[in-house]
Amino acid sequence: MSDVFAAVDQQCVTLLGFLDLSAAFDCVDHEILRARFECTCRLSGNVLCWLRSFLSDRTQRIAYCDRVSEV
Repeated sequence: MSDVFAAVDQQCVTLLGFLDLSAAFDCVDHEILRARFECTCRLSGNVLCWLRSFLSDRTQRIAYCDRVSEV
């Protein structure tokens, strides 16, 4: 965020996007998705590392009527 504030202070055009990707990645193969981001979208460096970290070791549980599903 400090980069955004600095750019605004310098009156530069600034674009900030927020994405909620939490559920979108649960139904696809993460290695295929990572490769697609890297090759097709040309993501690299910190962005690709962040996505890899986000996709690693994810679990999902469902809570309903005071009961929670197995991991």
